Amino acid sequence: MAPGSGLTVTAPGGVPDVRVGDDLADLLVPLVDLADGDIVAVTSKVVSKAEGRVVDGDREEWITSETARLVARRGATRIVRNHLGLTMAAAGVDASNVARGSVVLLPVDPDASAARLRRSIADRTGVNVGVIVTDTAGRAWREGQTDIAIGAAGVVVLESFVGRVDEHGNELAVTAPAVADEIASMAELAQGKLGGRPFAVVRGRPDLVLPPGDSGPGARALIRQEGGDLFGYGAREAVLRAVRRDPADAAPFGAPVTAAELVELLVSTGIHALATTDADGELVRCAGDRREPVEVLAFVHGWRVDPRSDGTDLLLRPVST
Repeated sequence: MAPGSGLTVTAPGGVPDVRVGDDLADLLVPLVDLADGDIVAVTSKVVSKAEGRVVDGDREEWITSETARLVARRGATRIVRNHLGLTMAAAGVDASNVARGSVVLLPVDPDASAARLRRSIADRTGVNVGVIVTDTAGRAWREGQTDIAIGAAGVVVLESFVGRVDEHGNELAVTAPAVADEIASMAELAQGKLGGRPFAVVRGRPDLVLPPGDSGPGARALIRQEGGDLFGYGAREAVLRAVRRDPADAAPFGAPVTAAELVELLVSTGIHALATTDADGELVRCAGDRREPVEVLAFVHGWRVDPRSDGTDLLLRPVST
């Protein structure tokens, strides 16, 4: 079926409570008639329950344990980058729909979880499906939440339209639909938050399902690497980390700018009107009378003060050299 010719989403009821060790395929297969090219979406919560990721203890302590680094904090709310590389509120730690005093952690490897479920479905039915593991996340600049893909197997997660031409002859340069996220949010509409329907089957995009044995890149392909996002920290946190200049905080600020760009920044901000580059354009030189603001600006743009600097002049070089 070609894109645009129709999609259906089925979220079967009758799924029992999931317990440690349950094979999710055993729970799903009796409830739906799967066909080649279907995409099965399953909530991360039931995957975690089956994999024994329900733990006892204080939620805040578990959030800290699951945090790779803090992105932003406002009051009790923490936005963090967790150990999976996902940037989420509370590191994805969930205290809903579990016994009081327990929390649900995200799967250790959601892509591997999706691959196991895909193989298990194939073993029981002989059907080739794609699998997406979903979780709920907020979006910067947007109110509310939607489900996204945190794990995937046997399914295209990101379509590339680079080089294609629209109906007016304009070439598409950066359009890349995150189809795995779109499927995850569509599945959540059918499942509902309180309906006890952790599975959904999306039919109508077999072109997104990969051949048997090909797991694809997984949902990890949707995660930007450190420094690749323009919003590596919250606004307040970015200022604090720039002032502190801890080398461990440098990566989220991104790759170093060019020497010419750094000079322009020093001049345009009024920090140093006489900043210059060397003949090779690899070093930046400025007077040393305003070392503190120079170091702050250099740090957030991927530069550092060269140890050869003296009290009169500051030499700056990219952190990678």
